[in-house]
Amino acid sequence: MSRTAYYALARKDSVIPRSVRAIASELGVPLSAVLEEPSALELRTRALLERAQRVLSRNPSASFENVWHTLVLLEEPPIDRLRRSLLRGRAGDIH
Repeated sequence: MSRTAYYALARKDSVIPRSVRAIASELGVPLSAVLEEPSALELRTRALLERAQRVLSRNPSASFENVWHTLVLLEEPPIDRLRRSLLRGRAGDIH
């Protein structure tokens, strides 16, 4: 970046274009919602939430917590799920 470009930007109140501000304003969302890309974790969480809501719409008596927990576990590799259940089973034998 040239010195001239730097000083031109430094004199402005904001470096964000008016068009981006107008889009955020029209959508009624914060400017950060327009500028930031969601993280992989956020995208995964949103997808799981949508899946949980679909399951709950077909099974209204189901518990959200149970559906959510099941979907999260199904995201794990089968060997990890097996190890986890074996640990839970062994913990139950101790008590």
